[in-house]
Amino acid sequence: MKSKKILLLGAFIFALTSFSFGQVKKEITSVKVDIMQDSTVHNYKRPQKSITHGSVTVEGKRISYEAVTGTIVLKNNEDSPTISMSYVAYFKEDENDASQRPITFIYNGGPGSATLWLLMGAWGPQRVYLNDTSRTKPPYKTVNNDYSLLDASDLVFIDAPGTGFGEVITKKMGGAGDPKDFFGIDQDGRAFTNFITQFITEFNRWNSPKYLFGESYGTFRSALVANMLQNSGVGLNGVILLSQLLTYENMSDDAQSHPGNDNPYILALPSYAATAWYHHKLPNQPESLLPFLKEVEHFALNDYSLALNKGATIDPATFDAIAEKLHNYTGLPVTYIRKANLRVTGPQFEHALLGDSSKITGRLDSRFAGDAFNPLGEDAEYDPMDSYIDAAFTATFNNYVRTDLKFGKGMNYKTFGNTGRWDMKRRGEVGYPNVMNDLAQAMIYNPDLKVMLNSGYFDLGTPYFEGEYEMEHLPMPVSLQKNIEYDRYMSGHMVYLHPESLKLLHDNVAKFINASN
Repeated sequence: MKSKKILLLGAFIFALTSFSFGQVKKEITSVKVDIMQDSTVHNYKRPQKSITHGSVTVEGKRISYEAVTGTIVLKNNEDSPTISMSYVAYFKEDENDASQRPITFIYNGGPGSATLWLLMGAWGPQRVYLNDTSRTKPPYKTVNNDYSLLDASDLVFIDAPGTGFGEVITKKMGGAGDPKDFFGIDQDGRAFTNFITQFITEFNRWNSPKYLFGESYGTFRSALVANMLQNSGVGLNGVILLSQLLTYENMSDDAQSHPGNDNPYILALPSYAATAWYHHKLPNQPESLLPFLKEVEHFALNDYSLALNKGATIDPATFDAIAEKLHNYTGLPVTYIRKANLRVTGPQFEHALLGDSSKITGRLDSRFAGDAFNPLGEDAEYDPMDSYIDAAFTATFNNYVRTDLKFGKGMNYKTFGNTGRWDMKRRGEVGYPNVMNDLAQAMIYNPDLKVMLNSGYFDLGTPYFEGEYEMEHLPMPVSLQKNIEYDRYMSGHMVYLHPESLKLLHDNVAKFINASN
């Protein structure tokens, strides 16, 4: 993503290459505060906690819960504080044995994004009211979340290092933390691993069925954390991935920077086709999307892949035939496709598809569209989806956490962390980061571990076909592929922005958790 946004990988490519829900009655959370410890900006070195109570109605069933909002402080080997990480946890009340109830650790991506998006958009007891792809104007509202995941699992929303109410506790603050110890792939993975381990100790959840839920860069993180946790003796039941990317080399955002690798173009093509279908830009518009995509997927892995792999040796007749096919599947002019040498990047497609109207499509959700800053430009300059949702999520969370959860007085909630130059190296190695080995090792180590991949058809940031390709190429015994579940949705990167997809996502994830306990 070009703008500072959650979840996304795309904003960090530069760093790498240079180094309508209907209105429903709102359930009111109780204002009772059982505990409040040091909820001020001056106490990062000490854990903070606020406990409130509320209820949510999920698909007609009322669920009472305890909400715990606070921070956990991580320390080094010398017992000096290094960082505080903030969280919001929801525990279903009236359980006979809470230690046996499933618990899911949830986080967004970035890297460097807080987790208000999944809390207020997908799984929390309240969600922000949006008009799907139509602009929602302030004042913004929250409503009862009919599809909160609290019916299937207790929930822990974790803000990444340097975001939320957390802070790196440096020497100047009386600690021993350093940003470079947290703002990187391996560093971030270790922080989340330590947080989860400390959390299950504090709340006595060692024996609970445990799940990871990551979105976008959060899926990249989950591969690392799953492997780290299990190597530390923390068993997992499942890893749930939303809008996955496990290797940066397959991203279409920056495909031109690594010539010779044609996978980004091949794996993004079905999402280009889905987007063109949605906006009615195909020369021969199919009535139904799914049969059309099946045809495009076959073409991508066969004729298109073979043609690109020929490089400069491709014959003129094949070149022309592929260009014509790409026109039929993407709606882009044949002349444009030929000029691009059959290889169109994500930002180019986002700018070109609606270019005759001087508009661009969304990156993370290509159902969205907005006016181009530069109609004559080559790449989309921003993501229209961001402009539709950012303010609504930020405003409603800041109000909810202080009014209902009774936390954050005198503190600033950082939606995006000041992560500086993110360390993209894995184990000190330079190159496009890849965590496919980590997830494969976690599944080999624990052959009972179940993995679920959820993807939106209209996601150009992490195309659905790319995620599935990576899962099918994990370096592990083929027999373990049966442990992977694939689910697709008529939505984009943030699947839950689409009302019908949110319900389906909830039902699929709840079923997955119930089946893998």
